[in-house]
Amino acid sequence: MVKLNKIYTRTGDDGTTGLVDGSRCPKHSSRIAAIGEVDQANSVIGLAICGIENVEQRAMLTRVQNDLFDLGADLATPAEDGDFTPSEMVLRMVPEQATWIEEQIDALNEHLEPLTSFVLPGGSDAAARVHVARATARSAERAVTAMAAETPVNPSAVAYINRLSDLLFVLARILNDDGKSDVKWVPGANR
Repeated sequence: MVKLNKIYTRTGDDGTTGLVDGSRCPKHSSRIAAIGEVDQANSVIGLAICGIENVEQRAMLTRVQNDLFDLGADLATPAEDGDFTPSEMVLRMVPEQATWIEEQIDALNEHLEPLTSFVLPGGSDAAARVHVARATARSAERAVTAMAAETPVNPSAVAYINRLSDLLFVLARILNDDGKSDVKWVPGANR
């Protein structure tokens, strides 16, 4: 259990931050950039939740927020040996978390007509907020894969962040009256 008595510690005044294993790394490292992008995506999802009335959709996104904290903890726990096995002491993403997202996508997508065009991010206020969350999740994915190019990253973490933007895209369509209020892209419309 996390217990935070003091919010500032001054230990980062040298430009480093502590990781779960007790080691320290530069705040500008790809690891901390990835953790920060995941945190930003989580915050934007929190903002999106504020614009959604449906209880089930809010609960779904709250579960995603909790998973994103798990993802941040996973990224903050080095595994130079490539062992991403979760344990009592080590929180790791597991394949079932990405599978859950796939199940949510499939359930939501059942109510949607197939796309015949790309859609512009917008429509309703709630859908626009979720589109911002989707774009932010894509940014987090880029940061996680940049980190993975430098150091081992849990494959389940990469799969989860990859699926997340797909879930948010489908949810935005649902929030646009099951896609009926999607704003369609018209290629070359303003030439």
